[in-house]
Amino acid sequence: MARKILVVEDDLLNRMFYHEVLQNRGFEVAMVSDGADVLDEVHRFEPDLITMDIQLPHISGLRLIRKLHRDEVTRAIPVLAITAFAGKGEEARIREAGAKGYLSKPVTIDKLLAEVDSLFAP
Repeated sequence: MARKILVVEDDLLNRMFYHEVLQNRGFEVAMVSDGADVLDEVHRFEPDLITMDIQLPHISGLRLIRKLHRDEVTRAIPVLAITAFAGKGEEARIREAGAKGYLSKPVTIDKLLAEVDSLFAP
């Protein structure tokens, strides 16, 4: 059975890019474009990994990561945070919120797959 990845990204082109790359690698992929829909989709889809854009409408990805990390049901799901704002201290702040992985945009196929593979490694 294929591992499941939930892509949380408001930009359509980025969302489609992640979907195509991950699906071609053999993952089952679901997508959410609005932060307000994330928690419902996590409970419905039950992903093995979540890729989370940090800049989302209605609620920040950072806030969602904190919520997921505090919840007993979802805290075990690794989150790969993806951000266009890779300022000094940003990665540490995101990891402190509970993200297990971190990528700064622009994201390449190789970077995305390497980070996903590392998060699924035993």
